[in-house]
Amino acid sequence: MSDIEKIHGITPDLTRENVDRLLALFPDVATEITDPKTGRTERAVDFDALKERLGDVAEGNRERYQFTWPGKREAKRLAREPIAKTLRPVKERSKDWDTTKNLYIEGDNLDALKLLRENYAGKVKLIYIDPPYNTGHDFVYDDDFSQTQDEFSSESGEYNEDGGRLVANTESNGRFHSDWCSMIYPRLLLARDLLTSDGAIFISIDDNEYLNMRALCNEIFGAANFVASIVWQKTLTRRNDAQQISTAHDYVLVFAKQLSSLKIQHEPVGEKQRATYTNRDNDPRGDWLAVPFHAPNIRPNLTYPIVLPSGREVIPPKGRCWSTSKDNFDALVADGRIWFGKDGDGMPQRKKYWGKENRMRVLFLGPGGHMNLPVRIVRRRRN
Repeated sequence: MSDIEKIHGITPDLTRENVDRLLALFPDVATEITDPKTGRTERAVDFDALKERLGDVAEGNRERYQFTWPGKREAKRLAREPIAKTLRPVKERSKDWDTTKNLYIEGDNLDALKLLRENYAGKVKLIYIDPPYNTGHDFVYDDDFSQTQDEFSSESGEYNEDGGRLVANTESNGRFHSDWCSMIYPRLLLARDLLTSDGAIFISIDDNEYLNMRALCNEIFGAANFVASIVWQKTLTRRNDAQQISTAHDYVLVFAKQLSSLKIQHEPVGEKQRATYTNRDNDPRGDWLAVPFHAPNIRPNLTYPIVLPSGREVIPPKGRCWSTSKDNFDALVADGRIWFGKDGDGMPQRKKYWGKENRMRVLFLGPGGHMNLPVRIVRRRRN
């Protein structure tokens, strides 16, 4: 039997792992308790001793900055709770099982993340997820409320493998945002465990849950590890069904495991962009691009007349001002960084030089599909 076909039985108990880590840092806060379920004596954390060790601790009704919702405690418990499941290979549906380097995993993604964590914790460089946007019908959750058989049978809806009814998370649900946060929170916690120290997670999201997703990631990955909120233009045409404003964009949130270790790979810009930089006046600094010298938001100290080399006097266009003060402008002219046109009679333009900062651009591929992580493995060759 191969290693991948071995049954491990149960995933690690993350609560026990966290206790062991804490006691490794502060062995003096260790104590022992008796588990009421098993009757066994186990190591535990003496929280009174831990508070003394740490000093001031926020607790009780003391005001503090936090992001919370009904069900957050249960969401944390779900992330830590071990499961008695395993990944089962399906070789008959696979191609080149022994040589391919790709895995396709089917099943509940929370279970799959727990199973992957056993062997891939700290080994994944990049995670991309396209979770439900919580628009009202793209996210379903387990309905645990008790019903009579007649009520259960008369309700339409989808069902899980155990026969439990799955309900669309419509806005009429009093826990509309809370249910969504409870769904995504444990999955993000486990996803962070999978990332390498220089890894990152890219998350597609729209306006419905953007703020909540940002708050969740700030808590789980740390606000200091925020990389960017990329605006992705998803359509080039307006939506005729929009009631107020037609939005044509979604977002891609990017968080690093450790921002100080993250390195973004860039690719060279195309020939078309490079061709826009030329050297029309034999500037020793090399090729440059002329950009307007005026800017919006009129300010008195940035509004002044400029005398062109031709002798003509100009002022900023209506509703605009110059982009820097008169003293800075004179210094730029003296340094040959202002372009007045070939005959010296054009509106002033600032030179933007072709340099290292222009030679690279970030390569980003737009969202392509939902992340479905797992319980059955199929290996396929990538075309």
